Amino acid sequence: MHPGRLLPLIGALFALYIIWGSTYFVIRLGVASWPPLTMAGVRFLCAGLLLMGFLLLRGERLPPRRQILNAALIGFLLLAVGNGLVTVAEHQDVPSGIAAVMVATVPLFTLCFSRLFGIATRRIEWLGIAIGLCGIIMLNSGGNLSGNPWGALLILVGSLSWAFGSVYGSRIALPQGMMAGAIEMLAAGVILIVAALLSGENVLAASPDLQGWLAVGYLVVFGSIIAINAYMYLIRNVSPAVATSYAYVNPVVAVLLGTGFGGERLSTVEWLALAVIIFAVLLVTLGKYLLPAKGQPRALKK
Repeated sequence: MHPGRLLPLIGALFALYIIWGSTYFVIRLGVASWPPLTMAGVRFLCAGLLLMGFLLLRGERLPPRRQILNAALIGFLLLAVGNGLVTVAEHQDVPSGIAAVMVATVPLFTLCFSRLFGIATRRIEWLGIAIGLCGIIMLNSGGNLSGNPWGALLILVGSLSWAFGSVYGSRIALPQGMMAGAIEMLAAGVILIVAALLSGENVLAASPDLQGWLAVGYLVVFGSIIAINAYMYLIRNVSPAVATSYAYVNPVVAVLLGTGFGGERLSTVEWLALAVIIFAVLLVTLGKYLLPAKGQPRALKK
């Protein structure tokens, strides 16, 4: 690989592995003083406004109305429902590491929705799904989630919404480049603020402490703007297996941060469930490259 492309690639992978992995712990810090829906809404609204302002000042134009509506729908599915429910679950005392392990199942659900849309799947991928489901059962059978079924359900619904939105978003017309992310974040921010008001959260009276404001600032700049654009860079420049490899690195980062700095504790069963789920995601995301179909050569390294 040309040295000029190596540094951006390393930076993008660092953003997805470490920054996205750390957002679960930072959300946990933020919801200690923020109402959860309000915090998620402020995060995405600020990130969307900053990114949209940058794009408009750079001379980019708004896309056609159909693409705007499509992007708003994806923002609802991925960010408002997917990320919003994870934020609510962490506010209800689901440890950040456990939340990340649950969200790691998104590639498994993505494969299921892909099959519904007629996208071909392979046996090894379904084996990965079966193993992943065993990991989810283990995760809920003892430890932090066994006494918090509501929190577990919230994260499960959020993961299903993110997976469906990811598959559906690949089949509809969306704005080009960073404009799609800007519109998605703006839509999610508005939806989450409205949801906060309807749920009874006192948005205007929210008085987070310094830790809460620093957490939102980190999530706006690093967890939203930088990480999302890093992911866009990767999907344009590397294989899908590399671009989606964050799925089995993020939970490890989140668990290490939660146990090392947040005082979280995982039971033996939960550690085993983490290993099972990561192995399942590896089968789903890398199986087609490690074990190609008969008559199909292995991908050569460039």
